[in-house]
Amino acid sequence: MTHHNANLSDFIIGSSASIRDALSLIDHQRISAAFVVGNDGIFQGVVREGAIRRSLLTGQSLDEPVTPLVSKPPMLTGPEDGRAEVLDLMQALKVREVPVVDETGRLSSIHVENQIVGMRKLPNWAVIMAGGRGTRLGRLTKDVPKPMLPVAGRPILERLVLHLVGAGVSTIFLSVNYLADIIEKHFGDGAKFGCTIEYLREDLEHPLGTGGSLRLLGDLGYQPSAPILAMNGDLITNFQVDDLLKAHARELAAATIAVSEYRHEVPFGVLESTDGSLDRIVEKPTISWWVNAGIYVLEPTLLARIPRSDLFPITSLFADCLSRQERVNLWALGDDWQDIGRPAELAQARGQV
Repeated sequence: MTHHNANLSDFIIGSSASIRDALSLIDHQRISAAFVVGNDGIFQGVVREGAIRRSLLTGQSLDEPVTPLVSKPPMLTGPEDGRAEVLDLMQALKVREVPVVDETGRLSSIHVENQIVGMRKLPNWAVIMAGGRGTRLGRLTKDVPKPMLPVAGRPILERLVLHLVGAGVSTIFLSVNYLADIIEKHFGDGAKFGCTIEYLREDLEHPLGTGGSLRLLGDLGYQPSAPILAMNGDLITNFQVDDLLKAHARELAAATIAVSEYRHEVPFGVLESTDGSLDRIVEKPTISWWVNAGIYVLEPTLLARIPRSDLFPITSLFADCLSRQERVNLWALGDDWQDIGRPAELAQARGQV
């Protein structure tokens, strides 16, 4: 079921509406409930089709106020809740629509089966690198591309696509190579995931690397008008897409790299000294570094710098920016990030360790 032309207002009735108004909305939008918002804009609840049917059977008129039939929805979500997790809950609870209510109590959008009604669409395109062989995962990727390995019942790549859609990204390019047909068959044109999906197809014998496949955008005639979000296809993350894009714009950066903190505890007492003389003893200190999280924002002008048909790691693009004295911004992800590159990391993501 699609609601591609629907606005949030198409799903809402006021608290003074009649039962007829609610039933008309439900019928017209082919949904299971109407969403009730007060004059102050505060979300009050839902009027379910079943409740209307029962009220009519007890003799109520279609012209009576709908207020007595308003009830709490089976579940509420906030703007920060991930699309994949919401869909999983919807399936478990057999719910077809779920309201998104912000911290002020206002209805900001509604999750339906194949899109989010009322979600602000971002102008940014996303490119997900999904062409790697995943050789470090051994037999696990013999017949399944690494980004299609399931975690909590969904392929990793599907979780990323749903997360981007939930943040307002509506155009997604999947860079494919190894076992590309499995990915293309699963995602198709993206309609059932609430977005448009196009494919950047590498030559199986000539992989282009994490940066090289971005050149295919221009080769295929695509010209982005806003910064591009690029990311690896083997990540488990619910990073704040809008915050990353805003940070990139605020810093006037040519590129932004999302980073995660890697911490290492030295398992010994460390001796700090000057000219061979002990200054102090530090027991088992922890050292931390920022590491590349595989998520980037790129100004569209950078695409023309990527060599055509060459293996080109995306990090070479950042080195080029630095050589031109352009700003490459770092943006901290926080703890909500996991790279699925090795069997132990995949097992951890699946809750098996």
